[in-house]
Amino acid sequence: MQAVLEPRSAAASSIPRPWLKSYPPGVPAEVEIDPRTTLVDVLEQSFRQYGSRDAAACMDVRLRYRDLDDLSQALGAYLQSLGLERGARVALMMPNLPQYMVAIAAVLRAGYAVVNVNPLYTPRELEHQLEDSGAQAIVVLENFAATLEEVIEHTPVRHVVLCAMGDLLGFWRGNFINFAVRHLKKMVPEFRLPMHDGRTVKRFNMAVAEGTRMSLRRADAAPDDVAFLQYTGGTTGVSKGATLTHRNVVANIVQTEAWFRPVLDTVGHKQLTVVCALPLYHIFALTICYFMGARFGSMNVLIPNPRDLPGLVKTLAKYRINMFPAVNTLFNALANDPDFARLDFSELVVSNGGGMAVQQATAEKWLKVTGCPVVEGYGLSETSPVATSNRLDKREFTGTIGLPVPSTDIAIRDDEGRDLPFGTPGEICIRGPQVMAGYWNRPDETARVMTPDGYFKSGDVGVMDERGYIRIVDRKKDMILVSGFNVYPNEIEQVVGLMPGVLECAAVGVPDEKSGEAVKLFVVKRDPTLSEDDVARYCRDNFTAYKRPKYIEFRDDLPKSNVGKILRRELRK
Repeated sequence: MQAVLEPRSAAASSIPRPWLKSYPPGVPAEVEIDPRTTLVDVLEQSFRQYGSRDAAACMDVRLRYRDLDDLSQALGAYLQSLGLERGARVALMMPNLPQYMVAIAAVLRAGYAVVNVNPLYTPRELEHQLEDSGAQAIVVLENFAATLEEVIEHTPVRHVVLCAMGDLLGFWRGNFINFAVRHLKKMVPEFRLPMHDGRTVKRFNMAVAEGTRMSLRRADAAPDDVAFLQYTGGTTGVSKGATLTHRNVVANIVQTEAWFRPVLDTVGHKQLTVVCALPLYHIFALTICYFMGARFGSMNVLIPNPRDLPGLVKTLAKYRINMFPAVNTLFNALANDPDFARLDFSELVVSNGGGMAVQQATAEKWLKVTGCPVVEGYGLSETSPVATSNRLDKREFTGTIGLPVPSTDIAIRDDEGRDLPFGTPGEICIRGPQVMAGYWNRPDETARVMTPDGYFKSGDVGVMDERGYIRIVDRKKDMILVSGFNVYPNEIEQVVGLMPGVLECAAVGVPDEKSGEAVKLFVVKRDPTLSEDDVARYCRDNFTAYKRPKYIEFRDDLPKSNVGKILRRELRK
């Protein structure tokens, strides 16, 4: 894929772009992309160009680009044999494992769309996502199959590919070898997936084995075909899928490549080593680690469980890492770990932070320990995700989200859609080829966030200075940002409001030293015997961990406007 593309419209290229004068040397104002290019082209070019290189390392086993090519062809052929129509949605539900990298490539090469699913979802959350996306198949780690069992008969899913932790850990240079996984099996809850009414359940290795006896039919995906449904919260409290086309994600790969290449080219050896501790179901890791990594022929060090800090440090000690994308929470935990401080960081050239604000204390500690500055950027699921980034060649902490990346326009606007002068707070609005096609089957939600001139309204309030640097100062939306994950108060309130004993409730974000923000829930009782433990237990059953309220406070009433709307801003005070 050549980094060269159709020219921007006259209107787009004529707007003021003060950030260009602040660009680092070697980064172009515009990137150009062959408009025919798809993510399949990106991957297959990497398979050809870097076949003998290691694409992934996980638990001391490595997978080459050639292996990724062969395995994804086989799994893709198996998926096609199920009779799925072109464009069908296939859900992927697992942590960072080699199977995930194989499955992403397989689904795209077979002509389908990926629905990324957080493996820690509760049954309620999983059912909504599978139902809303219309996913007909799912590739799921067996550790989470018990959750799927609870809801599968209420979803469109007809076919299950069941992974085990040890599947590709016994794969070495094109052959499966014996691998002791008995200790891994102990972590798998019991499950029994229904197989009636034509539903199929196939083990991952068996699916691959069957696929090797088939031929993958080239799907000839088009740039405007849906590649990913990335689920995020909605204004109504209902999680909705940001529809990302091949064109959207390819554009962001080339945009980020243009921004990163001048620094990454200084590494001076043949292959980059990237730490993939962020989950691949999150858009940040998906684009930066997986796809941009493939463009560079990088090796991703896959971390299935970054919460296991001693295990993570032990893994990092085995590699000379060059690039480390993470959120503030992880940077902070590692920077304060004495064993991490003893590692060799001589080849670490990029530490890029996103998903949540990078705190100055964390950035300064990280720089002191590693010698590599944390470079903060900004993006959303709706922008594939990268919209801005600080310069990678600067060491000082700026406290900003940086500059718009190439081929991206950012305007700071008021509620009437008028552009505001430098230094005046307004909504951050983003236009560029990486902006989503819309929300899946939700034209009303799409209309709320897209402007007639093609800008996506982020819901974040920021200011831009004369140099083009942007600082976030507030959130227009009531979204709560917990360790880089969006939590929408409407979802919390709707679900808790259904709990017997609750009259009404409200959720807000409060500052938290570890996660940036935490959820605080205010509850008015219907049943006077309702306890904090009752509410906490209910939340454990209905929300994945990062959404659960850290604090629960009972009140006699909640502050309301004159039309009866609960005033969250008063509760935040």
